[in-house]
Amino acid sequence: MPARLNPLDRLRRWRSGASNSEKLYGAIVAQARLPIFYRSLGVPDTLEGRFTLLSLHLFIVLHRLKAEGAEGAGIVQGLVDRFSQDRETVLRELGVSDVRIPKKMRALVASSMGLLQGYESACAKEESALAEAIGAALPDGTANRELSSRALASYLWASVTALEQQTLASLRKGAIEFPEVSQTR
Repeated sequence: MPARLNPLDRLRRWRSGASNSEKLYGAIVAQARLPIFYRSLGVPDTLEGRFTLLSLHLFIVLHRLKAEGAEGAGIVQGLVDRFSQDRETVLRELGVSDVRIPKKMRALVASSMGLLQGYESACAKEESALAEAIGAALPDGTANRELSSRALASYLWASVTALEQQTLASLRKGAIEFPEVSQTR
């Protein structure tokens, strides 16, 4: 007897992906907020510094999910949507008016996409190219941009390798394990 198609199955899969993306996004944000990045690796604890670290961690996970093809696409879309919501919330908290939000969001989306594409392209090369891309993304006020970018590039490289070992099932659950952050710069 052929299996019956339930039109709600697709909706259930979508909602499940959104929930999983939310958990995964929470894990990304928690990792990006670790004090070691600001205290030991020299990233300024500013809005720009936090944005840079959030983007860096988002890239690590998106890069991993890209390897899953269609299976990871729903989670990727959920993460990107949640990242956009987060940026809009921050803009509103900073007092940006409703009229200016769309223009600011377009600029942030373009900036984020450029940043993520820069990391992707550098990741295909070598760690020094990655350090250069990260150095360019670090905000003004970074005490020692070169040392910070090299330490972050080493961390990103280790994270990409660590995430390759993690299953899609664990990522779906939001159970992501980033490597330990080295305290030396």
